[in-house]
Amino acid sequence: MSEAQAAAAGVMSTVDILDRLIAFDTVSAKSNLALIDWVEAFLREHGARVTRVADPDAPKAGLIAEIGPEGAGVMLSAHTDVVPVEGQAWSRDPFRLTREGSRLYGRGTTDMKGYLAAMLSAAGRASGMALREPLKLSISWDEEVGCLGIAKMRDALAGATPLPRLCLVGEPTEMQVATGHKGKRAIRAVCHGEAGHSALAPRFMNALHLAAGLVQGVQALQAEYASTGARDPGYGVPYTTLHVGRVTGGTALNIVPDRAEVIFEFRHLAADAPETLMARIEAMAAEVETANPGGRIELEPMVSYPGLDTPADGAATGLVQRLAQVNGTTKVAFGTEAGTFDGLGIPTLVCGPGSMEGQGHKPDEYVEEAQLAACDAMLGRVLEELRGA
Repeated sequence: MSEAQAAAAGVMSTVDILDRLIAFDTVSAKSNLALIDWVEAFLREHGARVTRVADPDAPKAGLIAEIGPEGAGVMLSAHTDVVPVEGQAWSRDPFRLTREGSRLYGRGTTDMKGYLAAMLSAAGRASGMALREPLKLSISWDEEVGCLGIAKMRDALAGATPLPRLCLVGEPTEMQVATGHKGKRAIRAVCHGEAGHSALAPRFMNALHLAAGLVQGVQALQAEYASTGARDPGYGVPYTTLHVGRVTGGTALNIVPDRAEVIFEFRHLAADAPETLMARIEAMAAEVETANPGGRIELEPMVSYPGLDTPADGAATGLVQRLAQVNGTTKVAFGTEAGTFDGLGIPTLVCGPGSMEGQGHKPDEYVEEAQLAACDAMLGRVLEELRGA
């Protein structure tokens, strides 16, 4: 079914669907159930077989859907949550789609409700086609806070056999084909010392001194990886990175702090096993403890997600290049859910409308209509691929 035929048949366009999606305030700290209810009703109306995956800990959910016959098929993947707008200088209502020239403004237009809208429009078109293979959809939550939702969907995705022969994660790449991104682990270090009067400070173990030693250790590891670690020239920063994002501790100047926290992360290349790097961090923390008798450091895992490293010369990459009508490949600096699908044995690429660098997480976020049109065209070719044309 062409886009003109779809319009004649009353199938909602990507822009019309995006208008509905933007109106749902799905900032990660809030529920996404109103949006999920609307999307599930839309998919069922178009004949999809839909499984809802509920978050056991919060009023949130995701969806796994299929249209067409049983089989492997192709999966399209998007998340429903968006980043907050508080503290940003928006010049328009972030939760109402507005058009200005060729731009469509609203929170999530680029990251990544634009692609979700294109997915749903493709599903609407697929419902009127005789497919030889199924179109599959994965719609998740809490991607923006560490890919939490997709981790809770993993078992349901793994159990929905046969697995897709390809997954397209539609994070914004300006419709370029991305074969990789780094994996991530975030860690909270709780440093324990001993409280006391600051006039007698040398008699007590200052938890902030422990924290300072830990920060120096993270810096030293970063310097090592930057100078002698593995390299991947596909990335703007071609080595594994470590970053301290927050240090807190102490209650008053005249009290030796007995507790401090350091929150840090590492983003690792495929060549650097996260378990190896974590073991080095644990050894470094033990050295800081030894240098500060009476101190203790607890390392607590926070969030993590796997990286992606799909072969640039593989069959899946070639197929997506043909579907997107591009020749080259790229790698992205940000994390995605693609590594989860790859870990299930599904060849996975990242390709979607909009610019993460230009628009992602910024005030007055927008997507160019030409980007949505290019995405619609790519997903139209996906449908032709599934139809066997």
